[in-house]
Amino acid sequence: MLLGTGHRRVFPPAALLVFYGGALMELLDSLRSRHSTRLFTDEPLSDDEILKLCDAAALAPSQMNSQPWHFHVATGQSRAEVGEIMALTTQYLQEYIEVLGVEGVERAARFYEDMGRAPVIIAVSIPVFEDQAEHANALIAVGAAIENFMLAALDSGLGSCNISAPRWIVDRLTEAFQVPAGRVLASLLIVGHPDEAPLVHDRKHDAVTFLGR
Repeated sequence: MLLGTGHRRVFPPAALLVFYGGALMELLDSLRSRHSTRLFTDEPLSDDEILKLCDAAALAPSQMNSQPWHFHVATGQSRAEVGEIMALTTQYLQEYIEVLGVEGVERAARFYEDMGRAPVIIAVSIPVFEDQAEHANALIAVGAAIENFMLAALDSGLGSCNISAPRWIVDRLTEAFQVPAGRVLASLLIVGHPDEAPLVHDRKHDAVTFLGR
């Protein structure tokens, strides 16, 4: 494609797939069809499948290419141990009954009891920063990496869900995931073969303000 400035722009093969009639077709379809999965089959994932998703996540942008993320992967027995810790979350859910309602709390409790049977639980950690701006930039980068991970999972026919690390048990999770000193948990991911049609939630349509209008 020749641009008006005389520069030639070369699109990578993946980008060529999504341009059709001037519209981003496949990419936008993927963005619209990605929803969080909270129920999985017991089919395991191979190390190669997991590494493929983490490689996609690591393509995310980050401040000064700092790439602050690290993925701590729990499968098999280590996943079972993490699952037991996550199940402790159920005893704290009553704090959210006014927000979630009785049905929402019960649904959350069922999920946390076995993490939807997901065969893989991944903790994402970032370095400890004294500067709040650097901490915020690292979290922004992790958010972008998580989106990449989840879109790559969708592309592979897998389901995934991003979970905030429960504050009540974060110390126990940090130990279980063997997160080294100098790093802290930023978020959790679960991934596997979906065993449900994910819930589709409405999106806000008032999130944009054009200045001066």
